Amino acid sequence: MSKPLALLFAVIGTLLLAGISLFIALRQPWMVLLCAVIAIGFIGYGFVVKAKLRKRDN
Repeated sequence: MSKPLALLFAVIGTLLLAGISLFIALRQPWMVLLCAVIAIGFIGYGFVVKAKLRKRDN
């Protein structure tokens, strides 16, 4: 995975996790749940992209 793409996934994943903490502080459980599901899906998608790129390079 190229460094800019890895940085993009890291920054967006971090922002999603920060969003979870924000919504916890604002006491909005539905937004916490939504942001958590999106964060898990996005981080998982990052692993899938990394595996596909690694497989393509070999």
